[in-house]
Amino acid sequence: METNNELATTVERLAAAASLLEQAVERLAERQRDTEASIGRISATVEAEVEERLAAAEARLAAADAKIAELQASAAQTVPATVTNGRKTLPVGMATLLAKQGVTVDSLEAGALDAALTSLSLEQRIAVKMQLVRAGMLS
Repeated sequence: METNNELATTVERLAAAASLLEQAVERLAERQRDTEASIGRISATVEAEVEERLAAAEARLAAADAKIAELQASAAQTVPATVTNGRKTLPVGMATLLAKQGVTVDSLEAGALDAALTSLSLEQRIAVKMQLVRAGMLS
């Protein structure tokens, strides 16, 4: 009988231990579900913030693109043709040299220019003509 009593006591203790293990497993599973739910809420919040920031950045980019297009259109309308066609002035030294040869800057004609530059060496004539081409006064 004692063995039966000891066996019954051991079975009862094992049943109690099994019950405690089942409760521990249930608590762990509940914590796992709570943690997963919390992680889901956090990731949803982060994703929403990222989407908001992305939408705001796209809006700023679209606004910047529109502003650039507007400024380019405005610049194309307001810039005078003389500025876009190139420089129309000569360096002071070049204007002085031409004035000494009797050529006025306002009326440059090919014949008058060639006649005025005959006293110069070939290199100097080329330099003068290059300056005039750079200044946009000779084509």
